Amino acid sequence: MERLNQEEQPNQEEQLNQEEQLNQEEQLNQEEQAFFGRCVEDKTERRVERVMAMRVTGALLAGAEQQEGWEEREELLVREWPLTLYLNGEELVTLLASPEHMEDLAIGFLVAEGFLQRVEQMKSLRGDYENGQIFVEAETAVTAGKTFMKRYITTGCGKGMTFYDVTDARHARSLEAVGTAVAVDQILARMDDMQALSGLYRETGGVHSAALCDGERIFLYREDIGRHNAADKIAGACFREMIATADKLFLTSGRISSEILLKVAKMGIPLIASRSAPTDLAVRLGEQLGMTVVGFVRGKRMNVYSHPWRIIRR
Repeated sequence: MERLNQEEQPNQEEQLNQEEQLNQEEQLNQEEQAFFGRCVEDKTERRVERVMAMRVTGALLAGAEQQEGWEEREELLVREWPLTLYLNGEELVTLLASPEHMEDLAIGFLVAEGFLQRVEQMKSLRGDYENGQIFVEAETAVTAGKTFMKRYITTGCGKGMTFYDVTDARHARSLEAVGTAVAVDQILARMDDMQALSGLYRETGGVHSAALCDGERIFLYREDIGRHNAADKIAGACFREMIATADKLFLTSGRISSEILLKVAKMGIPLIASRSAPTDLAVRLGEQLGMTVVGFVRGKRMNVYSHPWRIIRR
């Protein structure tokens, strides 16, 4: 009987730890929703700001009698929200982002920058959304000063920030033997699906989209004013929910730069596709890391720049 109780005790402790973590995440989600959704019913409303602007239409054209038109009208602008991330009590970085899925952004940033490798390292996550802060406690041997002093701020749009180091590519594992084949029409269809999900872009024109999918459906969708932030939100959700990525595709609406490619490589995703163009360095890194890089996915066409064996010809 005593031996049985000893065996049950670790299981009970593990269950209590899991319940505590779930309670923390639920509380964080409630705090985020309460703050960003205060006095607002519609999800879109808390991500946009209504402003008055002058709409100017028409012009004096050669040989025409068209006059300029001036009209004051209400327009929607996407909100830009500063989020300061603290790791183990130390201020790490302030990210300017869209005010949604902030916990995914924080964790995804820490994963992308090498502070977190395993879920077991996480101790706690607490958000103070009134002041735009997230506090993460985790077991990590990496410190902000030692890591970021030797890194470079990259071409993050929307003021997203990545402390990128070209040596990151040396530490990324090869994905040459990873991933299943996907058909051309499946990539085209999933890109259309991602576009259909971006109502905020259609209303404001001010956000980037990112999605995790396979050939059949989209599993995760995130959007943000910065393409780096959107990628980090996908990474954070995959990390927290322990989602398998080796058989998935990463879709983005933005340019595939070298740092975006490395973020996706660190997630263990072997194929990245975008409506936009890749850079030359991104393609070279993709070739070295065994990743399939696909650009200009529009209409009925696309360009495959590296490792085309993952694309099925029909």
